[in-house]
Formats: sequence, structure tokens, C-alpha cells
Amino acid sequence: MNTTSTSSPGALAGIRVIDLSRILGGPYCGQILGDHGADVLKVEPPQGDDTRAWGPPFQNGVASYYLGLNRNKLGMQLDLSGEAGQAVLLGLLEGADVLIENFKTGTMEKWGLGYAQLAERFPRLVHCRVSGFGADGPLGGLAGYDAAVQALTGIMSVNGEAGGDPLRVGLPVVDMVTGLNAALGVLLALQERARSGKGQFVEASLFDCGLSLLHPHAANWFLDGKTPRLTGNAHPNIYPYDAFGTRTEAVFLAVGNDRQFALLCRHLKVPELAQDVRFATAGQRSVHRLALRGQLQTLLGELDGSTLAQDLMALGVPCAPVLSVEQALQHPHTAHREMVVHIGDDYTGIASPIKLSRTPATYRQAPPGPLPAKAT
Repeated sequence: MNTTSTSSPGALAGIRVIDLSRILGGPYCGQILGDHGADVLKVEPPQGDDTRAWGPPFQNGVASYYLGLNRNKLGMQLDLSGEAGQAVLLGLLEGADVLIENFKTGTMEKWGLGYAQLAERFPRLVHCRVSGFGADGPLGGLAGYDAAVQALTGIMSVNGEAGGDPLRVGLPVVDMVTGLNAALGVLLALQERARSGKGQFVEASLFDCGLSLLHPHAANWFLDGKTPRLTGNAHPNIYPYDAFGTRTEAVFLAVGNDRQFALLCRHLKVPELAQDVRFATAGQRSVHRLALRGQLQTLLGELDGSTLAQDLMALGVPCAPVLSVEQALQHPHTAHREMVVHIGDDYTGIASPIKLSRTPATYRQAPPGPLPAKAT
């Protein structure tokens, strides 16, 4: 397991970030930058980031949701609605490279802190805004939350069992990918600033990022005009790429080409199945998936799932047992990849998945602690 690391400066050492954002996408962006060496100051409103209360579970009164998104940040509170707080922020921006915020459209401008206003005073500043839908257009300026954007961008329409209801993906996938794209945008802007000497405005909206996740469904629709349908765990284009029951547990089988399918059939002692005209090519297997599923389920249902997955992976056929979150976090490969990190005695989290050989991510600072008690 990875522990507190301060052995080397990160790739973003020397970059100073002011993170005004709350909830998920913006804070995740800030955490990514902080993990890789940026000095991040999380500035919260007097009542704190909403996710401090998104529990249980809690640690010292702070929800796990907040703790999972705000490591490697120092913290402070600031009321930006008043002139005193705005003056403090302007002072902080004097030495900053990046500003991250996700206020409702027009709020920063009302305070005299919009991009155009700040760019005059801080021409090298990279100003990153995470928003629901952008500032204009039919939905411009509206607040965006992950589940609502999953519904609106078609993600829910392709997630669920055939014949059932559309389902929300069980992770805040739109928020997370928006944070990733925001961080990528910041890095692109910093790289361009190294040439031009000028900062710029970076925007990542949940709506745009939700649409960007629609592969291959959007590509399919662009080509054939057919509305994608619910397929459960099955892939819309290739088969067998689906979950199957075994004698012991569920496994996911992900056959991507004809060679892998032939190896699967040989391992299951039915090599003739790969020669069946209905299943000989990827296209034919997709067309005749119901018939193929029936035959495979009969064969797989008699086997031990863990042994099957291990044997098939060794052959080069992707297959894995369907693990719980607890099982995944305790998997030996999770430990080998150092994907669980500890900071001191009170913080445990998922490590950065970005692996750099000379300037790896470091874990220097636990998330900001409880807010000071209010005066009575």
C-alpha cells in the first residue's frame, strides 16, 4: 500500500492553484493537479463545500465524499459575496497560475471576478470553469448534477437490462470525466502559456463531457440512424462481451476478435463452435448473440468462475470475476499497483492512476479538516 510520499517534486511543482470549486468535478480537477505537485489552496464559502455533509460515513464530522476529492490541498474559508473577501481573493491570485471555479453563470462577473475582468489584471492566469451546460444556449447557465446530465445526454438510455427501465450508472461518471477534462484543459493551457506568456479561459461542462462518453452508441447512430437500445451487460457491437453465471460466481467475458473466440471454444472443449457459420466472425456473432449466449451459458454454468477467469486470462482471452468494491480494493494487484494510499493515520484513498517515471504523484496533505465552530 502506498503511504505518505514526499520523495520527489511532482511534475507540476511550482504551479499555484486557487480552487474555489465545490461538489465534484472542480474539486477532482484540483486534486489531480495537487497529486502531481501543484500547490492547491481550497477556498470554501463560510458554510463549507456541500459534500462535507454528504454522508454517512463521516470522519471527525466530515463526510467521506468530501475526503475522497480534496487531498493535497490546504484550506481556508472566504465569503466572496463581500468586498473584503473579494479583496483577499485578488491578493491570492497575485501569485497564482490557475483558478478553478464552478459558480453559477454570472456570479463571478457580478463580483467583478469574471474571466474578462481577471484577465486584465492577471494576464498569465489560467481560469478554469466547470459548469453544467456552459454560459449560453438553450440550457446555458443552468445548474448541472451528474444524474440529471446522465439522463439528458442519453447515458441512462443505454444503461439497463433489455426490456427494463433506463438506469443511472452507479458512479458519478459525468462529474468524474468532467474533472479529468478540466485538468487536461488546464495542462493544455499551461503548455500554451509557456509559448505565448498568456493565460486563457478553460471550460469543461457536464453536458459536453456527458455527450463525449457516448461511444460507440453515438458512432453507431451517426452511421445507421438506429436508436441505441438497452442491452444489459452486453456490448452493442461485439459478442460475447457480456456477464455470465458460473457454478460459483458471475464472470464477465470480453471477446474482442475471432482469435480470442477460437481460444475460448478450445478451452471449453467445443472447438467446432468457432467454425459454426453463425459464430465464425465477429459480425455474425453479434447478429446471432442470443443463440451463442444460450450455448455459452450452458457450458460456463458448470465451471468454477475464478479458475475459469484465471485460465482464460492466461490464454489471452479477457475474462474476470465480478468483484465487489471491497474485493476490488483488497485485490493483490491493487496492492501491487499501489492504488490505495495513506496519509498519516486518518486518511486512506484511491491513488492517482497517472503513473510518471521521474515525477510520480505524491501524497503530502490530507483533505482540509472540520470547519471552525461558529461563534455563538
